[in-house]
Amino acid sequence: MKPLTRWLFIATMLVGTFTMSISQSSLSTAYPTLMKYFLISADTVQWLTTGFMIVMCITMPISPWLLNNISFKQLFMGALLLFDLGTLIIFWGPNFYMVMLGRIMEAAAVGVLFPSYQTVLLEITPEQKRGTIMGVAGLVMGSALACGPIISGIVLRYTSWRGLFIFFMVVITLVLLISLFVMRDVMPRVPSKLDWVSVFYSLGLIGLLYVITKAGQPGAEWPVLLVILALSILLLVFFVRRQLTVANPMLDLWVMKSFNYDLSVLLTGFSYISLIVVTIIFPLYYQQVLGASPFVSGMALVPGAALLSLLNPLTGTLADKIGFKPTMLVGMTMIVVGWGILAMVPIFNIWGMIGIAMLIEGGNAFVMMPAVTLGANSLPNQLVSHGTAVITTVRQVLGSTGVAVATLILVNLTGHAIEHGAGLHAANQLGFHAVYWTFFGVAIVGFVIATLIRSTQPNDAN
Repeated sequence: MKPLTRWLFIATMLVGTFTMSISQSSLSTAYPTLMKYFLISADTVQWLTTGFMIVMCITMPISPWLLNNISFKQLFMGALLLFDLGTLIIFWGPNFYMVMLGRIMEAAAVGVLFPSYQTVLLEITPEQKRGTIMGVAGLVMGSALACGPIISGIVLRYTSWRGLFIFFMVVITLVLLISLFVMRDVMPRVPSKLDWVSVFYSLGLIGLLYVITKAGQPGAEWPVLLVILALSILLLVFFVRRQLTVANPMLDLWVMKSFNYDLSVLLTGFSYISLIVVTIIFPLYYQQVLGASPFVSGMALVPGAALLSLLNPLTGTLADKIGFKPTMLVGMTMIVVGWGILAMVPIFNIWGMIGIAMLIEGGNAFVMMPAVTLGANSLPNQLVSHGTAVITTVRQVLGSTGVAVATLILVNLTGHAIEHGAGLHAANQLGFHAVYWTFFGVAIVGFVIATLIRSTQPNDAN
């Protein structure tokens, strides 16, 4: 591609994916409004996000097959169109079930596009510049997640909840029209039949994520959850076995034979846990302990999101220059220090919390996308699409697990403290403090993983 064509291609792809990514985390701010509008409970409205994440994880493993069998232009525009139609259904939805249907359509589109756009960026970028371009891609993965609640808070301040989906429709429709002229078919295709047995086995992810989500809620029915968990694990065992034995697997899990790749998968997951827990737990701390309003708690996420957006491209370039391992060690050090301060030093000032959020989110910029790039560099080119799909899926599962664990600790310890006579404010402090210690430990494990990883050059020979 010519330089201008290439720039328009990448910009269009990133803007579309960024907008779709925002929808993943944007609805949390609108929960109270939606609960009143549809007369539903908090447990029900949360499925707009929980269901989104589950469906997204189900469609991610199918992305390598789609890249091998459909032109990328058709795939990209098809995902945009599916997202647009889902958003339109949400906008016109007369009841919660129609809104949920629209969210499922949105999630399917995002699940297909998330691994695909990363694979395409790696495919069209010279090996020595992969870190830089994936740093830019980090704007989509990290910044969009952090920006979701901020953008929705601003939109909801001036319009109704439907205004949020008007925003999505306008942007995605514009990107869809531009795609007609700038998108190209850049991926080699290897036609094959879709293995529907593997698709069925992959449904175990639904059960696994359902259990993870429900485990973090009060009043969980553990006997039922344990049965679902056992069946889900059995399906996933069958899924893994099939991918390792059939001639043309839907998701080639032989990528896991590279130890360096495995470490990269874990490292990007651990950094993502810190990012998503900060964006969900910190606003709760601002409101429940510091007494901030929902709008202020949403706007308090802006500095961290801004720093993350600023650093992502810079850390990618840094990884290309000094190596991936040193870059990721810097990031994990920042994350460990951030959680460590929270665990050891009580902070009752919102500005201090904003500073900690900036430290943790800034550290994520040094870790998540460099780890994705290093993982891709550890694989032969023909397996990059499968490797990216595995990383993206595992990251979502670990992120969901992190949120569930944080919620479980927060709810149970706060409730236990209240039962033993503690005031609500003191009980909340205890719950949040336990969360901080937990993820301080998680961050230390991530740092150890970063010390074990090896900086590698891209190669085609593995």
